Amino acid sequence: MPILAVEGYPSVEVPSGTRLVLAIEQEAHVDIMHACGGNARCTTCRVEFIDGEPSPMTAAEKECLTARGLNGVRLACQIVCDHDMTVRAISRLEGSGRTNPGPAPEPTIQPPPQWT
Repeated sequence: MPILAVEGYPSVEVPSGTRLVLAIEQEAHVDIMHACGGNARCTTCRVEFIDGEPSPMTAAEKECLTARGLNGVRLACQIVCDHDMTVRAISRLEGSGRTNPGPAPEPTIQPPPQWT
């Protein structure tokens, strides 16, 4: 099982194939945002990779990041945990002023991934 380390939290093992946004929230117990429900539309689930950044990217992630002019970050909703990773969760519920992180993301990447 891959090891997920979220900066400031203990490392955890996650089942291989788990969406990163869900692994951060459910396994590492970090209050990461996912305002659009993990559909690559809002960028609230963005993370910065410290180590283990995957090279493949979904077309939806690339389009969303490009449209917002974001560099050096990735969308946790568009990444699958299939190897060890260390990330910094950028958008968290704490301090956001929101009452919840957003709708629960589906277990699989949405929209269905087209890899670039």
